[in-house]
Amino acid sequence: MINNDYIPFISEIKDVIKHTDIEYTFRMSYVGYVKPGQFFEVSMPKYGEAPISVSGIGEDFVDLTIRRVGKVTDEVFEHYVGDTLLLRGPYGNGFDINLYKGKELIVIAGGTGLSPVRGVVDYFSNHISELESMTLISGFKTPKDILFSEDLKRWKENMNVILTVDSADDDTTYQTGLVTEYIPRLTLKDKNNTAAIVVGPPAMMKFSVQGLLNIDIPEENIWISQERKMCCGLGKCGHCKIGDVYVCLDGPVFNYTKGKTLID
Repeated sequence: MINNDYIPFISEIKDVIKHTDIEYTFRMSYVGYVKPGQFFEVSMPKYGEAPISVSGIGEDFVDLTIRRVGKVTDEVFEHYVGDTLLLRGPYGNGFDINLYKGKELIVIAGGTGLSPVRGVVDYFSNHISELESMTLISGFKTPKDILFSEDLKRWKENMNVILTVDSADDDTTYQTGLVTEYIPRLTLKDKNNTAAIVVGPPAMMKFSVQGLLNIDIPEENIWISQERKMCCGLGKCGHCKIGDVYVCLDGPVFNYTKGKTLID
């Protein structure tokens, strides 16, 4: 029997977790090998499909954190626990956990950029002895936009978590400012033994990487995720092609030495 990569499989919704008015995590039944940073195509008959990053991995499930922004995701949000969705995947090149073991790890995430790196942060939160140290800098527009609040509280117990918002109005319980403001304040033992992951909007990634380079983190020690233009997941439609690179196949996770050449 010939496999058809375009044919999705049925996955049951095991749980739905609300983060904000437009961002929910759908916990989908799935058994198989998945890496943080990979993605699934969520298919909706008559509506289309959308690539969604893996935001959590379990023995019999994957978490897909979805923002309600269009006709496909509008329809997904009409489904509840016990309903099913159609999935294809996992696709792409994810984060290799082994590359960061024994290092001082910095993860910088902007907004929904926390979703694809959540698996990395969660792994090392549960295996913190496998790192020299870990810092998460996570930024959101306002307190109402914060994702994974319970995870952030749990992660604070065994790693340095810097949670910042662009604006908190009169709420003084939150740190304010862009994630880039906190990079020069980092205290590191050995910058050559430091690894960094940066995921978020393009401008945020650009200036965060520059901030890391400014404190002498070697560019080969930095990883980024380029997700914005992915479409089919199979390298067939060409939407994500930059030069000779297909982001959905060769990425979305790239070492910065390669990622810096992918100007879209």
